[in-house]
Amino acid sequence: IGEQVSLKCSFKSSSPITESLTIDWTYRPATSGQMETIFHYQSVPYPTTVGKFKDRISWVGNVAKGDASIAIQSPVMSDNGTFICSVKNPPDT
Repeated sequence: IGEQVSLKCSFKSSSPITESLTIDWTYRPATSGQMETIFHYQSVPYPTTVGKFKDRISWVGNVAKGDASIAIQSPVMSDNGTFICSVKNPPDT
């Protein structure tokens, strides 16, 4: 609670890393509810501009090193839920 938390995500790809690589982080609350995309990356990071994580997500990854991690500022108990990291590097999925 209150301290920045890092959500780690690493990946390996058999294809070279290009600007086609995309990363999506989705979130589903623990108390059921809709899944929502909270972060998107394609060449540059696009943190969500709506919802409970607005202005609280930062990119801490490095695609060249296979790192797709993000950080969440000022977490609270109601942020509890399932966070899913999805990386696509066409043609490798």
